Amino acid sequence: MRRIEVDGVAATAQDMAGLFGNYGHFTAFQVRNGLVRGMDQHLDRLAEGNRELYSLDLDRDRVRALVARALRGVGDASVRVVLFGVDAPTTLVSVREPQEPPELPQSLLPVEHVRPLPHVKHLGGFERAVHHRAAREAGFDGALLIGGGGLVVESAVANIGFLTGDEIVWADGPWLHGTTMRLLEEHAPSRRAPVRLADLGAHDGAFTANSWGVAPVHRIGDVRYPVGRAFERLRATFAAIPQHPVTP
Repeated sequence: MRRIEVDGVAATAQDMAGLFGNYGHFTAFQVRNGLVRGMDQHLDRLAEGNRELYSLDLDRDRVRALVARALRGVGDASVRVVLFGVDAPTTLVSVREPQEPPELPQSLLPVEHVRPLPHVKHLGGFERAVHHRAAREAGFDGALLIGGGGLVVESAVANIGFLTGDEIVWADGPWLHGTTMRLLEEHAPSRRAPVRLADLGAHDGAFTANSWGVAPVHRIGDVRYPVGRAFERLRATFAAIPQHPVTP
């Protein structure tokens, strides 16, 4: 961890203890050469979470300023912005080493679970982490969360998309509307549709999308997918999405 600041100053032990209340929401993103892909979408997410959990509007300019302050002297990083506290939100910004999506195709183990309050990127991630860990212990790279009737929802740490020709089919369900998903919806042919376990073999490929970017999926349970040109075009589309400074 390079830096953790709370409301613009170095975090103290007392500040960090406030996170133990497990009430709050956050967003996470990658910074390269001081630029961010989808900063407006990340602020949209924080604004939505603030209204849901605190009935407050988000001071977007203040958040931008706090992120810029925490990044001083750092060009490449993984950044997390957390608004936490039961009564009123405190803003934490952490700066860590940059992260890239996995290069190797991923395998996902289907598990029956839907996150509580799934449309909010909240701090309560215990069940998700349990399923992710269990999937890895079973020889998979992660878990794929499944709702009632075999409805595919999302992975434990990302949205899940399927490739049919050059079109993205996003598994529609009670998920978090991720920022990478939002960006791809704006820049690539895509639609949302219910996808069930029984339908998995009907698609040409699959991938995950989160703050790291996009990663190919070659296996979900016993269903296998090729990783070919369609995914490479998708990766190129994501890489071509413009990046902008934290503060305009």
